Amino acid sequence: MTKSFEEFQVYQKGVQLTKLIFKLLENKSFEKEYSFKDQIKRAAVSITNNIAEGSEYNNNRQFIRYLKIAKGSCAEVRNMLVLCRELGFSDEIEIKESYNLTIEISQNLSNFIKYLGEKIKQ
Repeated sequence: MTKSFEEFQVYQKGVQLTKLIFKLLENKSFEKEYSFKDQIKRAAVSITNNIAEGSEYNNNRQFIRYLKIAKGSCAEVRNMLVLCRELGFSDEIEIKESYNLTIEISQNLSNFIKYLGEKIKQ
């Protein structure tokens, strides 16, 4: 039986990342940064949305396509965390856990894509 997307560890990590991002954005330094906050929120949510959407096709080629989009969104979140630090909205300590989680999620997505790609070849 096929797993539901909620059971995928990479999905669960994506939820964890989204919660960390939303918590980070409660920081007063983001108070007037509406478009920045909206962009990083949308990118974080996009990770789990694409994992969920892709999984529902029951087609590995389609799922891989969505996992690649999720991977791109994950890179966008990581970039925006770098910008948070560089623009002085947050310091290294505040973004470290989220930043490290983006790297972990990206690696997990790469492994998942590789696994599904091998299934297609069989």
